[in-house]
Parts: sequence; C-alpha cells; structure tokens
Amino acid sequence: MNYTESLTRYTANFVDELVKNGMTDVVISPGSRSTPLALVFSEHPSIKEWIVIDERSAGFFALGLAKKTNRPVALVCTSGTAAANYYPAVVEAFYSRVPLLVMTADRPHELRQVGAPQAIEQIKIYGDYVKWFHEMAIPEGTDVMLRYARQKAAQAFAYTEQGNKGPVQVNFPFREPLTPDFTLSDIWSTTSDMKTSGVSRVEGMKHLADEHVKELITLLASSQKGLIVCGPQTDRNFAEHVCQLAQHWNIPILADPLSQIRTGAHHKEHVIEGYDAFLRDAEIRKKLQADYIIRFGAMPVSKAYLFFIKEQRNTPQFVVEEHEGFRDPSGNDTVYIYADPKQLCEQLTNNTSDKVDSADWLSEWQKYNQIAKHHLLAGEEEQITEGEAVRGIAEIIPDESVLYVGNSMAVRDVDSFFMASSKNVPILCNRGANGIDGVISSAVGAAASGERVTLLIGDLSFFHDMNGLLAAKQYQLPITIVLVNNNGGGIFSFLPQANDKKHFEALFGTPVDLSFEKVGDLYGADYKLVSTEGALKTQLKQSYQQPGVSIIEVRTDRDENAIWHREKWDQIMTEIKEGWQWA
Repeated sequence: MNYTESLTRYTANFVDELVKNGMTDVVISPGSRSTPLALVFSEHPSIKEWIVIDERSAGFFALGLAKKTNRPVALVCTSGTAAANYYPAVVEAFYSRVPLLVMTADRPHELRQVGAPQAIEQIKIYGDYVKWFHEMAIPEGTDVMLRYARQKAAQAFAYTEQGNKGPVQVNFPFREPLTPDFTLSDIWSTTSDMKTSGVSRVEGMKHLADEHVKELITLLASSQKGLIVCGPQTDRNFAEHVCQLAQHWNIPILADPLSQIRTGAHHKEHVIEGYDAFLRDAEIRKKLQADYIIRFGAMPVSKAYLFFIKEQRNTPQFVVEEHEGFRDPSGNDTVYIYADPKQLCEQLTNNTSDKVDSADWLSEWQKYNQIAKHHLLAGEEEQITEGEAVRGIAEIIPDESVLYVGNSMAVRDVDSFFMASSKNVPILCNRGANGIDGVISSAVGAAASGERVTLLIGDLSFFHDMNGLLAAKQYQLPITIVLVNNNGGGIFSFLPQANDKKHFEALFGTPVDLSFEKVGDLYGADYKLVSTEGALKTQLKQSYQQPGVSIIEVRTDRDENAIWHREKWDQIMTEIKEGWQWA
C-alpha cells in the first residue's frame, strides 16, 4: 500500500468514526497541510462542512453552533499560527463547557525545529484549556493503524462530552503528498471490514442517594425563607423541573436571563426577573436575607446579586453541579452537590409532602419584582435608549428563534429588561470568559443550526468581529443584528473609571467613529438606522420576513444612558421603601 492510499484510509477511518459517534458538523479553515482532513470531511456523506476562512472567526462559529445544538462540532485548520487563532474560542469553550473537537494539522516530526515554514510548537498549544490532547501517529494503512485511528477518534469525541463538556485537541502530523485518493474502494472502513472501533461507552447520571436527599430536606424543613437561584446554563428541559420544585416549596426563583428559565411554556409565577434593579440597595438586600440558597448553573450575570450573596455569609448555601467543578466567586462557605439538576429537583419535590409556609416571603419578592418591572417597562423616550432596545426585541422576537447576546452592557440590559415570556427563545451568551471578541461569529454559528438568530451587540464588540459576517453572507444565514452604537465602551460609564476625565475616553471610552452602514454594504447586509423604540419594532418585524443578514443600528449616548438607567433604579428603590412606611 503506497503512502497516498495509507493517508486516505487512515484519515477516512478517523472521520468515519467521528460520524459513527454522532458528529454532524465540521468548520474548516482552508490551508495546505490540513488538506487530508478538509477533503475527507467534505467527501463524507453524513457531514455538513462549513468553510470559514478566518480561523479566529471559525473557532467562535463552531462554538456558537455547538452551544446551540449542544453537540460536539469539529474544527480543522492548517499548521502554524492558524492553530493559535483558535485560542480565544478554545478558552471560551473550556469555561462555558461547550464541546469542540479541534483538529490541528501539523508538519511531520522531521520538519519541526529546523526552520521549516509554518512549523510552530503545536503540542498542547492550548495548555490546560483542553480536556484532552493527543498527537496522532504518522498515517499508515495497516489494520492495526486503522483501528488505532478509529479508537482515537472515538476517544476524542467522548472526551468532549464526558463530565463537563469542553474542547479537546488532536494534532495530525502529515507528510506530503497531501491529497487523498477518492477513487479507492471502501475507504470508510478497515481492510478487514471492521466497522467499529472497539471503543464504546455507556454513561449514567450522577444522583444523590436517598439518605442524602433526606438529610438535605431535614436541614431545610423548618426554613421559611428559601431561595432558588438559576444562573447561566443551556438545558432547555431544566426549567419545568426547577419551577415545579419552587411551586412545591412555595419559594422564589431568581432567574438569570441565560438560565433558560425566563422563556418557554412552563409556569413562571415564582420567577423573579427584576432582582438586579432592587438588590442594588443595601437596605433592601438586608431585608431580603434568606434562610438558605440553592443555586443551579453558573454565577448569575448580576453584580447586585453578587453583593447580595456576599452579605449572606452565614446563610447555608448550596451549589448544584451536574458533574464537577467549583463555581462560586463569592468566597462563601458553600456545599457543592454533584448530581443531575433535573433529577435532584424531582427528588426534592417527591420527598417533601407539605409546602413550607413561605407565602409572606414569596409575596415580598413578587411585590418588589412587580415594582421593578413596572418602572423598567414604563415610558418611551424621544431618542431610543439601550434598555428600550431590549424591550423592543423581547416584544417582537419570533417564537422558536434564538437570542444571542454580547457581553458588557448588552447582557446586563437583557438581565434588566428582558422579562418572562411564553415564547420558546433560548438566550445564549459567551459567559465563560466573558470576552467581547468572537460574538458575531458565535451568533452566526448558532444560526447555522437552522433557527433564526437575533444578535444584540455593542459597537466595540461588533468591531472586534466584523469578519464573522462573511460566513453569514456566504451561507445566507438568517440573522438579525441589533447594533447598539454608543461609540465606545458603554459599561465603563457605570464604573469608577468614569470619574477620571483626563484619561477616560482614550483608555476606557475608546470611541471608534465608524460608519456601520458601510459595513452592511461590504457584507451584503440589509442596513437600517432607527431612533425610537417603535421604529426598532417595525424594522425587527421586517427583518424577520427576509432572508440573510439584517443590521439595525441603534445610536445612543453613553452618559445619557447611564443617567437613564440610574433614574430607573432610583424610582424602583424609592417606591419599594415607600411601601415599607405603610406596612
């Protein structure tokens, strides 16, 4: 067997084994050394290949697609700095627990550290940000090596999903010639017609033993002021279970916008969305001291909630993790419960017969929540504000679509202004490392799943990732981008740095002064500029009726935006405290 045949069968068996394990999508950034992988993936009848030229964009495209589908997505790039450009997306995937299989093509061993072009050190290039690394052997076509290729493919796929999902890297050293021969017969199996790898897995769920469930219930049984907190997570089936538990125990749920609790058909009478606004006040936080707190998912976006939790150091606190990990930056004494969240909710519901008398406690949270929602949703300004942009999106966004949110002010405004809805709208955001890079590409990747995506993003984050629009144009993916342009980093206007007038604009405000209408022309996107909430709603409706990319620009003033937000918060806290006088 010559080298070309060995290369073809070896690479084909690796790819075919990925398909057998459930791989459906690969994101390819073209290059020479990755030719065997790129061509074999493209030839496989069960793989959908997405060609994204810029590796940095490609990494986030794959991340968005994997986040939306909750399935591993493959990435393929050539050797050299191409692999380094995946780094930000790999970091985000690690911290946000998104399954990516990164396949980096490489020079063979004899061309390393001898000055060969595009030969950098790719061994464990992502360090501790991947769950598993393996460097493949040089391709051979023997049965032993084809079995090896399948085993490593199955292992790589498994590692992306085992425990906390995340990225893995497989490095492929390829010698020339690099072009596979697709005239060969039966390239998708070994010469002995072995169809499986010999690697199989059966996984169960972690769950608490009955005695531990009873211990937990006994500990909480006499407590009237319980609190459930749901932070960022992506399981759409979780909402029904946790809401049933809250209803059974008659206690509130503080629902982060990324918890998937605020949207969907489940009942939401115990859901509190406006907590970020009223927990900004120290007196209110003190009045709402809980007897215990159970958190599912990652730490909520709200900084006001972080203040709240830090002030409750003596309150028993429990964090539920599905597999492993420690996610509690509050520094509090915390009990970690490692169990499937849905099953734990069922166990706690089924093993408690009577509701605790928590009606007054729940009613207080609900009353404050209604006051917050009243003020946050009231009025319409002559010039649209950033909060109004979120309100408009929440009202008009179609059922069975996706909202992708940028970091900094965008996700915080969604936290404040996107209220509970019966629409089935997953809300996604890159909250692993919380960066503003790669957001367009991530949203475009989510749109590659087939559902329409609405992206809410700021101008700096938009500028960081304009390359991501190319894939949307190339594949005519359905995405509506609401671009909030306050000419800089709006979140810094809420931080102490805003008081440093000498250096603020250059170091923190960072205006870019770009004409984004021209960006729309460059990438073939429909572009509209709106100045009121009503106009935004009109343009949103129109964008959802047309294919491809739409950009709706909302221009705001950073200083005025900060004032408007603070006025809303002050109105909420004032009305809540006035109510105390009559209680």
